[in-house]
Amino acid sequence: MKNYTYVWVSFIILIFGIWSVPKIVAYLSKPDLAVIGKVPDFSFTNQNEKTINNASYKGKVYVVEFFFSTCPSICPIMTGNMVKIQDEFFGHPNFGVASFSINPLYDTPQVLKEYAKANKITNPNWNLLTGDIDAIYNLANKGFSLYVAESAEAEGGFEHSGYFALIDKEGNIRSRYDSFENPIVFYNGLDDKEIIKLKDDIKKLL
Repeated sequence: MKNYTYVWVSFIILIFGIWSVPKIVAYLSKPDLAVIGKVPDFSFTNQNEKTINNASYKGKVYVVEFFFSTCPSICPIMTGNMVKIQDEFFGHPNFGVASFSINPLYDTPQVLKEYAKANKITNPNWNLLTGDIDAIYNLANKGFSLYVAESAEAEGGFEHSGYFALIDKEGNIRSRYDSFENPIVFYNGLDDKEIIKLKDDIKKLL
């Protein structure tokens, strides 16, 4: 009787194992981070009055945000969290940040340079970018689907998303999956737990 039981148990384990192989392979072959799409072409001026474009970040992992220097609400939190990310990867030559100002008429290169100094932005690959306002708004709203707009009713006169976008070395927008295996697409730049996740995913891409 014991021998028959052993045979049946072995048979069930074998069948279950064979049935599970495709699922295991699929799980292991699934990419750690989703590919959301390509970063649209852009070309703007940074705080050092240098032209920065997609090619400037070739071979680098970087984080994108949209902000403005006089923002009285969420920008200070976003910048503080981005500085924490900067410090986490201090000295790493292949990590950078692209911060696009949504108030470029005020945020000149000189203003952005002072902003960088005041906020301890030291990474040479962290570019605070200014330029044509229509091009910036198009990049944000259509290119990244990260909402920005002028608004007389909003604090500081502008509305914008508090999310960060993660970009890989090939210029792809990447993100982790949620518990339902759907891409989260962006990372909440105001949430400490999301910042920890973002740091982990940057390490994967680096």
